Parts: sequence; C-alpha cells; structure tokens
Amino acid sequence: MYLSKLFIPITKDLPAEAKIKSHQLMLRTGMIKQSSAGIYSWLPLGFKVMKKIEQIVREEQNSIGAQEMLMPTIQSSEIWKESGRYDDYGEEMLRIKDRQGREILYGPTNEELITDVFRSSVKSYKSLPQLLYHIQWKFRDEIRPRFGVMRCKEFYMKDAYSFDVSDEEAKKSYNKMFFSYLKTFNRLGLKAIPMAADTGPIGGDLSHEFIILAETGESQIYADKKIFEIDLNKYEFEDSSLGQMRKDFTDIYAVTDEKYNEKKFNESVDKKDQIKTKGIEVGHIFYFGDKYSKPMSCTIDDKSGKKISVKMGSYGIGVSRLVGAIIEAKYNNNVMKWPKSVSPFDVVIIPSFNKNNKENLIKAEKVYHDLKKQNIDVLLDDLDENMSNKFKKHDLIGIPYQIIIGSKSEGDRFEFKELNSESAILSLEDIKSKLKN
Repeated sequence: MYLSKLFIPITKDLPAEAKIKSHQLMLRTGMIKQSSAGIYSWLPLGFKVMKKIEQIVREEQNSIGAQEMLMPTIQSSEIWKESGRYDDYGEEMLRIKDRQGREILYGPTNEELITDVFRSSVKSYKSLPQLLYHIQWKFRDEIRPRFGVMRCKEFYMKDAYSFDVSDEEAKKSYNKMFFSYLKTFNRLGLKAIPMAADTGPIGGDLSHEFIILAETGESQIYADKKIFEIDLNKYEFEDSSLGQMRKDFTDIYAVTDEKYNEKKFNESVDKKDQIKTKGIEVGHIFYFGDKYSKPMSCTIDDKSGKKISVKMGSYGIGVSRLVGAIIEAKYNNNVMKWPKSVSPFDVVIIPSFNKNNKENLIKAEKVYHDLKKQNIDVLLDDLDENMSNKFKKHDLIGIPYQIIIGSKSEGDRFEFKELNSESAILSLEDIKSKLKN
C-alpha cells in the first residue's frame, strides 16, 4: 500500500475529549472516528488491526475444538423473560419495539439466545460436550462512555458457550478456555494474569478475569510476581494437565480490588514479590451450571434416560477493546510499537526524496515490489515531506520495522530499524529473512 493512497486521516492536534493514550492515538492516526457518544466508525488502519486480533482469537478457539457460528445482534425479549434477566439486567440493555409492537433488544450478551439454539437441537448426552462461539457486535448503553474503545457502547466481542452433562465435565471445558485465553493473549504480545472475579450480571459461582498491566487500567490489582514466571509451554492439551495448569495459576495470589484482602495478601506474598498496580480486563470466563438451562427448560437425556438440565459456561474476549488495550500496554515515550502479530503492516519503507530528486523513491518502489512478491505486507511512504516529520508520524502509527532509504543506502544494502532499537545496514535478503521470522 502506498501511503498516499491509504485512507488515514492523521491529525496534528491532541483531541480534547481523549484522556488516555489509546483514545488519543487512535483518533490522531485515523484508526477510528467518533460517530456519537461511545460509538465509533472503524477506519482502515484500525479495522485492519482489529481483524488481525479477531483471527488470532478465532484460531485459538478452533484449536480447542470450539465451533464458530453467528447469532444476530437483535434478540427477542421473550427468551430474556424466560431466564428472568429481562427486568434485572438494568438500563444498559437497549430495549426496542418493532412495528408490530413486539419487544426486542440489541444484545448485550448471548446466554439466552445460545440456550434457545441449543435446546431446540440437542436432546441426548451423546452429543456432549459442545463448545460454540461467535464473534459479533454487542451493545450496552453505558451511562458514561469514555476512554474511546475501552469503554464504549457498541463493541466487537468473541463470546463462547460450553454445554456439558455434569459439573465435573463442565470444569474441563472451563479449563480448556482458561488455556486458550492464556495462549491467545500470549500471541497478541500480552502477559495476561488470570484473577478470581465476581460474576456480576452473568451469574454463577466460578469466574476469572484476564488482566494486563497498564497504568491507565480501571482495575486495581494485587499479585505475586511469581505468576508471571509460569511457563505455559509445559502444559499439554489433556484434561489432567489443564487441571494442573489452572491450579498452578490460581494457587498464586492475584486479585482485583473487589477480592482484595490486605491481611491475606501480606501473609501469602513476600514483600519483595508483591505487585500493586493497575490493569485492564481483556477477557472474562464464567461457569454458572444450570442458571440459564433450568429456567429455560434446556434439558438432555442422561445415560439412564433421565432428563437433566445441561451445565453451561460462557467466555468473553473484547476484540475491539483489545486494540486499545494493546496500545496502553505497548505505548512508550511517544512511540507506539505494535506486536508483529497484529501490526497493520509488516514494515514501512521511508525514502528521503523531494520533487527535484526522486532517486530514493524509485529505489523504494523497487524494494516495495520485491517485498510484495514475498507476501510481505508493506507500506511505502511516498509523501513528499521532510524526514523529521515522517519519523514522528511513523512513531505514532507504530509499524514495528522500518526500511530507511537515504544517504546510508548503497546498492542493495539499506538502513533497517526496529522501533525502539538502533538501526543497522543490511542487505535486502537479510531484511526479508528478518521480516519472515
């Protein structure tokens, strides 16, 4: 992509309404544009990052045997009345009437709808366990939307649902998701800490939030730093290993302020290992047994032919929220550096040229086409600007690698730089090798 062709409305001024780095950066670099309070249009740069995050989430869900489907954004009020949550959920639910006067709603979550889908299709224990997920827009009418995509009204989310015959089997599904979430956030370049959490309006008696460290986070966290040292690679994808994995993580003290107990924290964690900081919730998992299946008559026949309420859990990841969360975790000294896995481009080529001397631009175009042939996603900055302005701009955009074509370039050797690192003069073949690794 040529920068001159990319729809990227960069602004020089700091948006007055943006209070945290991610909101400021996403507006300044034209990743999003506010449509109304808490609602945004996703422009090409931001949308590309979000779709890369979505694909990683999808791959990790598929890897544990979850099956993708798609449920609608608009739901009937009747199934929510069945579960008992229609009146209890609160004013965050956007309630609507269609032209026939029927009550409908813009889904804030999907426990009721997936239960309705399941109960109409599955009748026997032989069809269990099942893990189903979708990635869809949600709406919650936040009273004070703020922080850009971190706390907005309309958001893009992966939510998964497990169906099992017993509490014991359901805990195995829970452990699979626990494992999947840790792997997902690791691929996104994030170290997420699982923390015991309140279940809130979802309900149930088992719940974990996945929190990343960030000074702008809304959650105050207290943890033993040993939780960062657990090696996820030592666990196998089998029930006993996954059970041990969850035990290893949850045996180490790590809680948000909702669960904080100062006496227990000081007794459980050595002073030198205590972490008191802020974090951002990027995922939340719940086990709630028959909270929805029982009132909605979602039953199956067990081995003896007896009808039992299916055991359920739900598992959410804020896909759009993660774009902002990654920025908050990675932004440093006015420089943004996207993890390679979700960067909008693999590399940017920055040539020094002007209207009277375009030799470096011609070199840059040759390199651009060569890299494209190798399926490397390249952005070429073909704008006639001074190099100081270009570097400031690309420090904001955050593409992790730069090829700088100027006075240091000679033949097929070019200045190659990883953001926040020193540059080196490398051959084009060596640059290709680095970009592919």
